[in-house]
Amino acid sequence: MTIYHFIGIKGSGMSALAQILSDMKYNVQGSDVDKVFFTQKPLERKGIPLLPFQKENIQVGQTLIASAAYNNENEEIKEANDKNIPVHQYPSFLGEFIQNFTSIAITGSHGKTSTTGLLAHVLQEAKPTSYLIGDGTGRGEENSEFFVFEACEYRRHFLNYKPDYAIMTNIDFDHPDYFQNVDDVFDAFQEMAMQVKKAIIACGDDEYLQRINAQVPVVYYGLSEDHDFHAKNISTDENGTHFEVYVRDSYYDTFSIPGYGTHHVLNALGVIALCHYEQIDVEIVKARLKTFGGVKRRFSETTIGTQVLIDDYAHHPTEIRATIESAKQKYSDKEVVAVFQPHTFSRTVTFLDDFADSLKNADHVYLCDIFSSAREKPGELTIQDLIEKVPGAELIQEDTISKLKEHENSVILFMGAGDVQKFQSAYEKVLKN
Repeated sequence: MTIYHFIGIKGSGMSALAQILSDMKYNVQGSDVDKVFFTQKPLERKGIPLLPFQKENIQVGQTLIASAAYNNENEEIKEANDKNIPVHQYPSFLGEFIQNFTSIAITGSHGKTSTTGLLAHVLQEAKPTSYLIGDGTGRGEENSEFFVFEACEYRRHFLNYKPDYAIMTNIDFDHPDYFQNVDDVFDAFQEMAMQVKKAIIACGDDEYLQRINAQVPVVYYGLSEDHDFHAKNISTDENGTHFEVYVRDSYYDTFSIPGYGTHHVLNALGVIALCHYEQIDVEIVKARLKTFGGVKRRFSETTIGTQVLIDDYAHHPTEIRATIESAKQKYSDKEVVAVFQPHTFSRTVTFLDDFADSLKNADHVYLCDIFSSAREKPGELTIQDLIEKVPGAELIQEDTISKLKEHENSVILFMGAGDVQKFQSAYEKVLKN
């Protein structure tokens, strides 16, 4: 029996896939850099061997899966090439693997991780379901009927997949280090749409998704009554958000979710539409939607005294607006304080004014230095350029984090895709001391 060796196993998608294969009783191991990442903890819990990069790890008879972050300069990939052992890139291996199941790709510029987690949470109660979430979570069922997975548009990686279904949440300009503009992003999604085999579930409130052409039915969901699935009479209380769903003008049922904000309603609608299409019992869908606990780094809450600290992956202006909206709806009696760490210079330059506009929705703003990607060189832009565009914004660092204590009755949003968690950790230490 082959050993599946993951080169760069600590990547979020790689870690999740390794967990899935291990759950399915395959022999799995992997290698990576000698640095601790949150994605390795579930691997350790499953007893998957984690090795340092070294050419001795590569042996004839292994099935090698490599992270897209590594190329022929990696010593293990180089050793595999020298031994004529095929190396499967993660997206291409996953594209072949999903063909064993009824596969559901969740893609979109925003919301795909949360929607993947939500759909997996619902479906696994109804049918044997395996899933791969972009936060590093993966679970395999040996006799799975469904395979739910997050399909990332970056560098057009999702074109490696030919899924049965695709849920498309939205199209927005992001990853400016790769995509030229929003039309370039749309072209990628359009190409992906032509590869779907059964149906596309798309958010009709998104102007770009309205233009998608496909060889399969496109089912639209959203808040407008024009859509196949639409939500009406949305209300919130201390238990979350409640709404009625209509299917082509006919009342379907009433649903409740723990989250707050329009984006959570839309994510749930996408899941409801997919489950309706696959004839999943609506009572199962209703019950599971109520109990979804969220995914890692998406509005993850910690309460200390009169403050609520929230860790969120929001790193694009659209996501920042949604996170602030959620905080204001859930905690309407508290001040909303944003602590934002921009992720990459290219993204910060491209969306400088949009970042400023979205952050203005918070009651007070603190900004951390820009987190640079290993793929880019710092430009002339600094965090001061963004501070000057946000009235009242202040620079904050780990050694000045105690100033957050001034906001006694508040929700503090730690937002970013870099290492913004270190600021929250530093602040929690201040509070405990």
